[in-house]
Amino acid sequence: MVTIATSRRSATSHRSPARAGTLMALGSMSCVQLGLALSVHLFPEVGPLGAVWLRLAWAAVILLAAVRPRPWRYRRPALLAAVALGVVTAGVTMLFMAAVARLPLGTASALEFLGPLGVALTRGGGGRRSLLWPGLAAVGVLLLTHPWQGSASLVGIALALGAALCWACYILLTQAVGDELAGLQGLAVSICVAAVVATVVSGPTVIPLLTPHLILAGFGLALLLPVIPFSLEMYALRRLTTSAFGTLMCLEPAIAVVAGLALLHQVPRVWSLAGVAFVVAAGLGAERTGARTVSDPRLHVLDGGGDPHSQRPERPSDKHSQRAERPSDLHSQRADAS
Repeated sequence: MVTIATSRRSATSHRSPARAGTLMALGSMSCVQLGLALSVHLFPEVGPLGAVWLRLAWAAVILLAAVRPRPWRYRRPALLAAVALGVVTAGVTMLFMAAVARLPLGTASALEFLGPLGVALTRGGGGRRSLLWPGLAAVGVLLLTHPWQGSASLVGIALALGAALCWACYILLTQAVGDELAGLQGLAVSICVAAVVATVVSGPTVIPLLTPHLILAGFGLALLLPVIPFSLEMYALRRLTTSAFGTLMCLEPAIAVVAGLALLHQVPRVWSLAGVAFVVAAGLGAERTGARTVSDPRLHVLDGGGDPHSQRPERPSDKHSQRAERPSDLHSQRADAS
């Protein structure tokens, strides 16, 4: 009975990080869908890339004020990873918006989801069984987006595939940065880099169009996308494997279908409902099997500041020296006592 109870407690404690990470991923995807829906209203005034720039610029300001990162204290690999994360963050947002301007939304979404699906398939590491949940998610995404409808633009396809590649890199780099840097230090640096990239691409054409209304709207949208969802994703990837996280990302089209039904009264078709069932099943499977085995990530920069090199782990020799005295010391003590 004791063995059974212990095994049950172990299984529960193993699933709790996965459950927390799953809830964070769901919260992130909900914010993304809401932020994208509200960003559409800015397209007539600043265009898709202008809306991306406005969100990223405000997000950089918010995170700089809230987190106050100290990149000069980071180890060089961690800093380079955060910079690379910023570049791919800008890439995935701008490339996807440019693809949507040339492709049907369902086609662009299906192509972009090749990124997280690729991560789920390549990082599964569990043989054929590990392909089950990504496979279900892939079928669900196809049923939800039905990319076979509408004409295809080669330029649009290339842009969507570029967004998929950036999204795959985003998942891998977010986990790497989250393991290296505590709190939201890495996110603050990466969003600032993304804002700089977006400024170079679209800033000169958007800045002259800004009005007080647009500036205020950009602040609110930046909270919905990317500040809150990207923060949740960084914390989620500290608890989930990249394979499970990539599978969970396929729930996003299902969330979009539910939001369309609830907010826009868009009634989904039968195959869309079937797609929702597939991705929900895949998400449940990822939640049950997607916990990371490493529970304590390497944190080289503390939330409250401090020296990044001051938290070195103890050497084995130090631990042994604390557990027992050396034999020579014991003999000398016995001799003195005699």
